[in-house]
Amino acid sequence: MRARKLLSQDIAAPRRAYQRRDPDRIYNEVVVGGIRTACVGREQLGRLMVGDCLAARGGKRRARLIFASNGHAVSMVRNDESFRENFTKADLIHADGQPVVIASRLLTDTPIPERTATTDFIHDAAIKARENNLRFFLFGSTEAVNAACAEKLRESYPGLKIVGRRHGYFSEDQEAEIVEEINAADADVVWVALGVPKEYEFCVRNREKISAGWLVTAGGCFNFVCGEYRRAPQWMQAASLEWLYRLWREPKRLWKRYAVTNPIAAFTLLTRTMSYRSKD
Repeated sequence: MRARKLLSQDIAAPRRAYQRRDPDRIYNEVVVGGIRTACVGREQLGRLMVGDCLAARGGKRRARLIFASNGHAVSMVRNDESFRENFTKADLIHADGQPVVIASRLLTDTPIPERTATTDFIHDAAIKARENNLRFFLFGSTEAVNAACAEKLRESYPGLKIVGRRHGYFSEDQEAEIVEEINAADADVVWVALGVPKEYEFCVRNREKISAGWLVTAGGCFNFVCGEYRRAPQWMQAASLEWLYRLWREPKRLWKRYAVTNPIAAFTLLTRTMSYRSKD
């Protein structure tokens, strides 16, 4: 009963569309699978990043938390109270998974315009960052993957500023030191790739301590950027079958996760998706 009440009050409570001077700030939110999700596409998400990061420089604003909604997140929000409580702290939750987009199109009158997969968006963000002199910090994954990701981004986007990076293996007593390292780098966007739920916990725990514009949960994004993981063919991504491709590629690591989360996510998307419109 408590979990159900928490879900209805905290997650499934879309805020009014943002109304600020910049038209890029205006967007609606829709509840998909019980999660308040922004109706934004990749281009607008990139412009929001630029605006937030420039406005936050000099400590004028605290870091905004940018979280990702996909089938795994939908399942965990439904079943894990601690994860759900952390998810409510997000400033913006975007549609990382295609099933989230499809559910919004079928079950609401405020559809999400397109999928904003983090593995795609990091490239959009790199272009915007280079154009607007924003600085990245890559935090997470193994040292080898982290270094390879940084190298690939610099190679693909000459002039992109990656002012710091660090692997994601650390003890509790090292966390304060890591926060200091991030702050010393003077980053605008911190990509946090520690895995679920650790990356969400880190962002919530340290948002008041880290001086940046965005803290973005990145999952296995670094692995995809450097080529260690391969994306599914485009037709499988569009059909919400990317999970099947990943399962085929890594059955031992992923079969249990998908066997448990997919049925829960599908049921939750069908029963906890609803429309919302700003009254403005």
